[in-house]
Amino acid sequence: MYEIYADMHVHIGRSENGKPIKITAAKSLNFANIAKECYERKGINLVGIIDCASPYVIEDIDNFLKSGDAYEIEDGGIVYKDKVCIILGSEVETSEINDNGKKGSAHNLCYFPTLADIKAFSNELRLHLKNITLSTQRTDLSGYDLIDIVEKYNGILIPAHCFTPHKSYYGNCTDSLKKIFKEKYDRIPAIELGLSSDTYLADQISELEGKTFLTNSDAHSLPKIAREYNKMELGGISFKEFVKAVKNEEGRKIVANYGLDPKLGKYHRTFCEKCNKRIPGPAPVLKCDTCVSHNITMGVFDRIEIIKDKKESISPKNRPEYIYQIPLTFIPGIGGKTIDKLLEHFGTEMTILHKLSSDDIEAVIGSKIAKNIIDAREGKMHIIEGGGGVYGKVE
Repeated sequence: MYEIYADMHVHIGRSENGKPIKITAAKSLNFANIAKECYERKGINLVGIIDCASPYVIEDIDNFLKSGDAYEIEDGGIVYKDKVCIILGSEVETSEINDNGKKGSAHNLCYFPTLADIKAFSNELRLHLKNITLSTQRTDLSGYDLIDIVEKYNGILIPAHCFTPHKSYYGNCTDSLKKIFKEKYDRIPAIELGLSSDTYLADQISELEGKTFLTNSDAHSLPKIAREYNKMELGGISFKEFVKAVKNEEGRKIVANYGLDPKLGKYHRTFCEKCNKRIPGPAPVLKCDTCVSHNITMGVFDRIEIIKDKKESISPKNRPEYIYQIPLTFIPGIGGKTIDKLLEHFGTEMTILHKLSSDDIEAVIGSKIAKNIIDAREGKMHIIEGGGGVYGKVE
């Protein structure tokens, strides 16, 4: 058994031949570049690429395997240069009826062991949406129906960024996952917390006590990979080992969740769309304090305050530690050239964030920026809260 770092939610912006996949993601974000970024710069050993149901991406994967740098393994996954295992996934948008009888929508992370499995899943998924080539297109399926299709092709389903005001179960559809999945609820091994939440907020909801929490980047560009990630204890890097970890089986487990302070998330607090400002005040904020408008985007912090059913956040005994992590790109004074310089000297971002002393960093980039990195590591930086699609800021 050994410890690895995993980021299970990375998008693809364009295919190798320039076809659009995730419209809002960077063009440089393709299958091969993600593998190289995880290997050369990030130090990520397990990565979930969640646009692999697109036929354009499937074609890229076929070509990637022919390059000789990567190969499929029996336990599931594609291994790149013996160090990075890519788990093939698909983010699927489902159509739900929310608690008020209105239509809502939610995102689901669906992971599969083999290329053959996701090819078969793609062929069936195309029957339920308009354009299979693009990422995260809305389907006519509910989560209740989707989980059966995912398991039909040997996959697992994990609800994505569960609390965000747009495209999530708790934020957009319901106050209880059990209302959506009913008797199938126990077949969901985990949820993804999302950038604007953390363990302490989520553990105010009693139905989540038996679910594993994942912290992932939802990266829309190469530098954003591993802005949130998980430390896992596995017997190897593969789909099979990943599933055991999220199910806490045979000693495999999540050791720690590394995530942004949720205040940095772009949907942490409620935002007035009319005044174009984050609304301060004790949660839950339900209207603007300036214009008294109800034209608001509900913040994750405020939404959890409404739906929670526990008086205080008490985590189950086996819940891993949640460690606040400020990525290098968020730290004041650090731009692309500084990051390149650090990586040239120290290898990967995981090494810089976790292993180096202040003296090590100072020798390369000077005392001021070195202090910022250490202060960020130790939680000493002041944070201005985010909301309404605007990230928080570190000062």
